[in-house]
Amino acid sequence: MSNASSHIALTVEEQEISARRIFTTIAAELALVEEEFERQAASDVGVIARISDYLRASGGKRVRPALLLLSVASAGGNAARHNAIRMAAVMEFLHTATLVHDDIIDNAEMRRGAPSINSRFGNTTAVLVGDWLYMTAFETSLQERSLEILEILTAVTRKMVEGELIQLTLLGCADISEEQYLDVLQRKTAYLFSACCEIGAILAGANASEQRALRDYGLNLGAAFQLIDDLLDFTATDEMLGKPAGADLLEGKVTLPLIYLLQRESAYASAVREVMREGSYEGLSRSSLLSAAEESGALDAARERASSLAERARIALAVLPASKYRDALEALPTYITERDS
Repeated sequence: MSNASSHIALTVEEQEISARRIFTTIAAELALVEEEFERQAASDVGVIARISDYLRASGGKRVRPALLLLSVASAGGNAARHNAIRMAAVMEFLHTATLVHDDIIDNAEMRRGAPSINSRFGNTTAVLVGDWLYMTAFETSLQERSLEILEILTAVTRKMVEGELIQLTLLGCADISEEQYLDVLQRKTAYLFSACCEIGAILAGANASEQRALRDYGLNLGAAFQLIDDLLDFTATDEMLGKPAGADLLEGKVTLPLIYLLQRESAYASAVREVMREGSYEGLSRSSLLSAAEESGALDAARERASSLAERARIALAVLPASKYRDALEALPTYITERDS
């Protein structure tokens, strides 16, 4: 039996318990983030108000706001509470904006088990709403009057756009390298995680060593998070993901499990190109591709890469003082790497 076959993910119940334990320490603050998000998303423009309501109702894991709040607390928590709440909402605005724009680019019809903004309201409206979310995030962040924070937000937004553009140039390519894949992954996902943690450290008045540690923690955690997302697109069901599984390859995206498979079994390259070209698994079924990835050890290798990144994230926290908040940050990598949705 392969390690992939024996890999035991957390059950849904276990995941819920794990998430509750991690987020319990900041439950009150997360509730205030929801209120702040709602307040900042309020608009007298009817269509924006309707879509903002729709976005809030769709929910989400709120991992990024939680990271900022936990980083503030683990680094000493010297920030005024309302400052931390406001900036946590800013990070969720940025994340939501990227999701709206990503769904347009990918022609995605579902997000979190509900119709995506573009499929519900149309691409034109979705583009403008995504822009509005970005501008709301930056307008809100200006209240901090911190050039350092603004520079981080500007840099991470630029990196996310660059990541999307680089990914577009790689669509349909079956021979992308692990380095190219990780570069896109960092730009599109990991740098935002890193920014959440680093801004939390700044708000807490952390020293340079703690700020660097939290920045590195977020970067490695974010990379592990996205790698697991890409693995789940390979292995999970539509119901588990709340959106069509196996969509990455249909959209022309080659992710790490497939990179590892093609390194081991190059004969699959032509069939993989056909799937991307046709946008269909008719020529090469998703189940046979999954079996090949499992039998070749590609899934094991991708999981090990995610685990390695998660461990690097944990190690980075060693410079922080012991606390229940650091404990929560240390628990997040396991929760992220063992989740199944």
